[in-house]
Amino acid sequence: MKRRTWLTLAAVVVGGGGVVTYAVASPSDLGAQGRAKRPVKVYDLTLKGTAGGKRELPRTDTEQFSLVGVSWTGAVKQLDGTAQVRTRGLEGGEWSAWRDLEVNVDPPEDPEAGMRGASEPLWVGPSNGVEAQVVHEDGTTGALPKGLKVNLVDPGVVTAAETQATEPAAFVAEESSPAATPADSTTPADGATATPTDDRTDTSPAPGDPTSPAPGDPASPEPTDPTATATPTGSASPSASASASPSPSATTPSAPPSTVPKPPITSRAGWGADESLSPDPSEYNADVKAVFVHHTTGANDYSCADSASLVRGIHAYHTQVSGWNDVGYNFIVDKCGTVFEGRKGGVDLPVLGAHTYGWNRESTGIAVLGEHTSTSASNAALASVARVAAWKLGQYGADPAGTVQLKAGATQKNYLGAAFTAGTTYTFNRISAHRDGFNTECPGNSLYPQLPTIRTWAAGPVQGLKVTSITGAGLSGSTYYTKGAITTRWTATTPAALISTYELLVDGKVAATAAGTAGSANATLAVGSHTVAVRAVHQSGRTTTSAALTVVADTTAPTFTTTPKLALRAGTVNTTAVPVTLTWKAADDKALREVKLLSPTTATFGPTTTTSSRTAKSGTAGTWSMGAYDLAGNYRTSSAAYTPVILQESSATRSGSWTTRSSTSYLGGTSYSSGSKGAALTWTFTGRSASWVVSRATSSGQAYVYVDGVKVSTVDLKSSTTLYRQAIWTKTWTSSAKHTVKIVVVGTSGRPTITTDGLVYIK
Repeated sequence: MKRRTWLTLAAVVVGGGGVVTYAVASPSDLGAQGRAKRPVKVYDLTLKGTAGGKRELPRTDTEQFSLVGVSWTGAVKQLDGTAQVRTRGLEGGEWSAWRDLEVNVDPPEDPEAGMRGASEPLWVGPSNGVEAQVVHEDGTTGALPKGLKVNLVDPGVVTAAETQATEPAAFVAEESSPAATPADSTTPADGATATPTDDRTDTSPAPGDPTSPAPGDPASPEPTDPTATATPTGSASPSASASASPSPSATTPSAPPSTVPKPPITSRAGWGADESLSPDPSEYNADVKAVFVHHTTGANDYSCADSASLVRGIHAYHTQVSGWNDVGYNFIVDKCGTVFEGRKGGVDLPVLGAHTYGWNRESTGIAVLGEHTSTSASNAALASVARVAAWKLGQYGADPAGTVQLKAGATQKNYLGAAFTAGTTYTFNRISAHRDGFNTECPGNSLYPQLPTIRTWAAGPVQGLKVTSITGAGLSGSTYYTKGAITTRWTATTPAALISTYELLVDGKVAATAAGTAGSANATLAVGSHTVAVRAVHQSGRTTTSAALTVVADTTAPTFTTTPKLALRAGTVNTTAVPVTLTWKAADDKALREVKLLSPTTATFGPTTTTSSRTAKSGTAGTWSMGAYDLAGNYRTSSAAYTPVILQESSATRSGSWTTRSSTSYLGGTSYSSGSKGAALTWTFTGRSASWVVSRATSSGQAYVYVDGVKVSTVDLKSSTTLYRQAIWTKTWTSSAKHTVKIVVVGTSGRPTITTDGLVYIK
């Protein structure tokens, strides 16, 4: 047995006399910070049972593992039934629910001695206990494959990142107590065997193993002849002549350049591959005509920091459980979009994989970590699958959105029932699913409908491109207006990693270029009307252009055709708040956006508004400043100063009989009242607007109003409620001038009295 200097091998007896072989790191393998590496290990536990059609393993204490599967004698033997496992978490000690294992797995195209049939491995996370059961289809007592075992994989701690993230305590504990001691009688009597990754152990039954089939037993290891006649259930014979499909070559070909960039790929060394598990030289296809997409099954709640461990576990499972010479997939992608190199031989070469039975010799296989039967793959994973597929197909000038003729390497049916005959060509999408070529649900009912998205993203052009906004510009209807400088923002549904560049087009010409990760670009437009659009350049070179938008560059400021003017209005008058109406009119040669009152207070008005009811402080000159703004951002201001003045009734010239009344409700605390017909008050002032202020009640009478000697109105002061300081009559002129306002008591029958509180004017 080979040994590496940093490994110590030991054997201990577990309950029932079984033996577990395990590996521990020597002190020389400790990391710089005292953390230890832990090699990959595989444990095999035998399933037993006396009843026909069922084999099981009761709850069993185990060494640490994170990945589990079931295997059996006979590489092309189909397990017609269900296999389920439940595991105990290492940290919490709780048992999981029963979980199904995918047992409808592709057999090897060239079965060899030592290979075993096996389920897909299931990632369960760090665990130290397992229970398993295998039941024949529909619970019948039909024969199950011989040599059924539960296979546990501990992916270990291998990479530098993991040694820095993993404390050595658990490994020290394992070294001090290398084998679990069963707490009860559920531990199987025949025990388990563990295989450290530096010493490859054939997992096929040994000649003396009670699970070894007798000569002539249908479960005997398959012959190495590729025309072996074992047939998976539900499929036609997987055998094919050597000429059924192109033969792989052991000669290393050259790596052709691709039409698209190579995505970042974590190398085998990066995920900690033990190359001693894959000693055979790589074999190569002539080219890559198609890509088959898979899922690995297992949990989706793994941490992306554990992805390297998952890949390492799959590698160990494929080599030490299934007996393959390497991991079957060419590439593996996690939910965060990290791409891992799968089968060795060079990511840029057409390495022969073992992923899609009957179609491996003209394709490459990409597996997405996780179970995607009911859960869709993440966009990050889809994007990376699209990038790898586009890159590999691009090496051979193939369109990822196209179709291709592939020659079947086996006679069989796929998941949808389509029949294939070995040696015959069939049409496939360049990017197809595992189920398109083999009778399996893989890559799951949720990932399968995502394949059109992968094809579109891989092939281009960029999808979902649209301009979302143009800042530095105002929008009116469907037209933007700017002073010149704009920032155009956009979105696309194609991931940025698949986009080479964006181009900002002004009148059809490139005005700015941005990276594929960008979402905006700047430009300065000349005065006038323009079209603005965004063109996206896919990594394939295919382009798509957004709908063009109209943008008008305008540097002309709005105008005030009517400057701000103030006029008195009806309402309640106070010494600090006189009711007034502010009027103006603004215009723009393109598009007026708004008008703002800037002082003595602030307000914003729409482009068509021309008046606003306000109040002004009496006796104080106020500057009324306004600004007009267009959609391009140009603006102009206009101002005017006005002073409201209150003339008390005592300042008027009187005629007839008037009585002085006192109350805090009156302006200045007093007012004049008269019921004498013909009694009059006259005020003379210089201004552009005036209002007469009165008190009103149910008994109030009427008055005539004269302006500059001319009778202009008869005003009735009657009101259902008592009101004070009411501006009941107003008059405004186009300009300021000297005016006389005279009020005369009408002497209305039954209610002759009027009460006046003064006159207000604006100068």
